[in-house]
Amino acid sequence: MDKKTLVLFDFDGTITEKDTLLEIIKYQQGSSRYYRGMLKMMPKLLMFKAGLVANQDMKEAVMTYFWKGLDEKQFEEACKKFASTMLPRMLRDKAIEQLKKHVENGDEVTVVSASAEDWVLPFCQAQGIKCIASKMQKVNNRLTGKLNGLNCNGEEKVNRIKKVYNLEEYDTIIAYGDSSGDRQMLGIATNANYKPFRN
Repeated sequence: MDKKTLVLFDFDGTITEKDTLLEIIKYQQGSSRYYRGMLKMMPKLLMFKAGLVANQDMKEAVMTYFWKGLDEKQFEEACKKFASTMLPRMLRDKAIEQLKKHVENGDEVTVVSASAEDWVLPFCQAQGIKCIASKMQKVNNRLTGKLNGLNCNGEEKVNRIKKVYNLEEYDTIIAYGDSSGDRQMLGIATNANYKPFRN
């Protein structure tokens, strides 16, 4: 029986050098509106940094401010354009090199991200790998600013992975991450790599 290897990559900070949620907001809304919005949300951001506001609540507050009511198709096209034009400038060369090695080896490679699949999925499709990511809630073809379900972070990353894969089928599980939100995912790996692509 062939040995099977599952490879799990975090996205923001591991494959990319920047937080793509913030970067796509700047790209879609413009820098001046982005900074105005962040200034307006500063009290909540400070509470988040102090651990008084949950990660999902903070994320949804940001998305609601910038995206609530936005047309779904318009958002989808903007995300695809961001993924093809802006995202390549944010990628870590060492991470992409390692990702491609795993693909060439025939490993099962998946990005597991707290960012929304709207802009992570186009990257994954271009690389020929799978995508597990947060999902944006859309009602009547418009964004609500909320997530559809839980933020794909921390324990939820492991929950989502187990919905897609039977981990017992794999001899080796390799995981790459860079933050506390990846701790649980790194914990299920037989080969865990923390901040492996930093220069």
